[in-house]
Amino acid sequence: MEYGGSQSPGEQDGSDSQERRKRYHRHTANQIQRLESMFKECPHPDEKQRLQLSRELGLAPRQIKFWFQNRRTQMKAQHERADNCALRADNDKIRCENIAIREALKNVICPSCGGPPLNDDSYFNDHKLRLENAHLKEELDRVSSIAAKYIGRPISQLPPVQPIHISSLDLSMASFGNQGMVGPAPAPSLNLDLLPAGTSSSMPNLPYQPPCLSDMDKSLMSDIASNAMEEFLRLVQTNEPLWLKSNVDRRDVLSSDAYDRMFSKPNTRSKNPNVRIEASRDSGVVLLNSLALVDMFMDPNKWIQLFPTIVSVARTIQVISSGVMGSCSGSLQLMYQELQVLSPLVSTREFYFLRYCQQIEQGTWAVMDVSYDFPQDSHFAPQFRSHRCPSGCLIQDMPDGHSKITWIEHVEIEDKTLPHRLYRNLIYSGMAFGAERWLTTLQRMCERFTYLMATSNPTRDNLGGVISSPEGKRSMMKLAQRMVTDFCASISTSSGHRWTTLSGLNEIVVRVTVHKSSDPGQPNGVVLSAATTIWLPTPPHTVFNFFKDENKRPQWDVLSNGNAVQEVANIANGLHPGNCISVLRAFNNSQNMLILQESCIDSYGSLVVYCPVDLPSINTAVSGEDPSYIPLLPNGFTILPDGQPDQEGDGASTSSNTNRNIARSGGSLVTIAFQILVSSLPSAKVNMESVTTVNNLIGSTVQQIKSSLSCPT
Repeated sequence: MEYGGSQSPGEQDGSDSQERRKRYHRHTANQIQRLESMFKECPHPDEKQRLQLSRELGLAPRQIKFWFQNRRTQMKAQHERADNCALRADNDKIRCENIAIREALKNVICPSCGGPPLNDDSYFNDHKLRLENAHLKEELDRVSSIAAKYIGRPISQLPPVQPIHISSLDLSMASFGNQGMVGPAPAPSLNLDLLPAGTSSSMPNLPYQPPCLSDMDKSLMSDIASNAMEEFLRLVQTNEPLWLKSNVDRRDVLSSDAYDRMFSKPNTRSKNPNVRIEASRDSGVVLLNSLALVDMFMDPNKWIQLFPTIVSVARTIQVISSGVMGSCSGSLQLMYQELQVLSPLVSTREFYFLRYCQQIEQGTWAVMDVSYDFPQDSHFAPQFRSHRCPSGCLIQDMPDGHSKITWIEHVEIEDKTLPHRLYRNLIYSGMAFGAERWLTTLQRMCERFTYLMATSNPTRDNLGGVISSPEGKRSMMKLAQRMVTDFCASISTSSGHRWTTLSGLNEIVVRVTVHKSSDPGQPNGVVLSAATTIWLPTPPHTVFNFFKDENKRPQWDVLSNGNAVQEVANIANGLHPGNCISVLRAFNNSQNMLILQESCIDSYGSLVVYCPVDLPSINTAVSGEDPSYIPLLPNGFTILPDGQPDQEGDGASTSSNTNRNIARSGGSLVTIAFQILVSSLPSAKVNMESVTTVNNLIGSTVQQIKSSLSCPT
């Protein structure tokens, strides 16, 4: 096919049109083939490319220009014709279906009363009937809630209420609905916004929805990612003077002057006096190979599961490039994520960024992140402006199947307000979001994954005859992993949570949030989450050992009423003895209820998370079945170093990885969090009585912890 003549149409003079008429010029087959090949590669050639084609084909530059214009016009017309045909076919199909539905409606007879067929007008009353149905359903929920309040249980017409899986909790929360027919009036409802179903674990709406990306946007993103990857690799490979050793803890610290000299670029953001720069680098060995790690890094769901204590939200907005030859090399994604510190006192850091994966050589991969600002929407600005400079990790395979990781974190943070005073030192020291925390967490989670896939039981496992198969052990580990992930999400300050501050006992500040749960792995209904953070003048590892010790559990577990617990089974999920999963049985308690608990510790923090689980559900997991639908409502503690230097020097002489930060921390920041199923009715309101109960529960727990650890009140 041939396109275009040698000249463009212009204004013709009527008197001498015959003399000035242009002779139509046909291109040769070779010229057309070369032009078509160039059009596939670049539909919009620039002037330099047009001149090169002109010399190659012996055509004038104007002929080249007009040929490409005509070709683009024809392609646009072809696409429009194809779209019109598809839309016309869809329209015809819908019209036929509409006619068939109308004919079927004419013959409908009510199955209850055998009434006459519906007339045509009833078809248009459907919207009105739906509104009336929704109104009646709301009224039924309201009446059912009132009835349940007075009779102490839901009326029989409603779905059965999921029980609160804490048998000893009934003593503390009996006042929720058991007041009797002649008792006092219901407590007034608290003005808390009810978050929609699934907010705690599902993906919340993005704070800013990016526009549809054009080809020009994607080309710009590819250029940004390529340049950022070059900078990242230089940051990995260069030592002094770019990276200097800290005199305090021998960490790698980025020299701002050397960085500016090496990567000279306009950056007005750093000139803002409110902008802080956090830059760190660390390296270590993990127990997984590069391909497995790359697969986890490029999948947002696996990314959250790998870093549940750091990443609260992760989402791929659009895949810009899917990689080369079916591999992840060359893969480029536009993503959104929120990074957290496990406390409702610390706001999450929001990033819209490009994640670029590239295979450097055989067995060596680089996964790099760099922030992407939407130039056409400069008004978008979260409360805490975070900009991610080229960051990420270099993964190098080792002969034993492990990988050497070099991790770099380089961000620019604009704090609209100062961080909370309890966490200010932790954040400013770089311990909260630095490369060391990422790498330490990755090492611990890779250990856990290795233990999960092991076919033989480690020597530290004490299965107590309860778990008899590798499948049962893996099922229990997956159940515990989901419990920890849900717990971390429950105390996040991401955009999907709205916390309300209360005043607790002895000036303990408690924050609460309410959401409607409908996820398969959670009890259905309204869930009240409450959390508080306290400072203890006790080293983090001492606090962790206190919570993990089953013999000391009655000293802090208010709901156990002082009853001891017995460990039924223990599953190791890491090299450190504190990294394990336990199944506990409480004495003088319901024999149908057990406690699932996971504890984990590394040099940058620790967790103790637990959840009551009924015996049939435990048996389901132990038998190796899928535990995804076992409802969990976890509670627990997070323990973080406070970032203050240890005045007494405890632990300064140790060289173990788990204790290497004790010398940098004199006290502990402990977050206590509880979740309670207030009602299985999705439209139920949270009354002040419920909030007061959980508020007092946290206050009593804090007092017992301080008393047991001999801390001043």
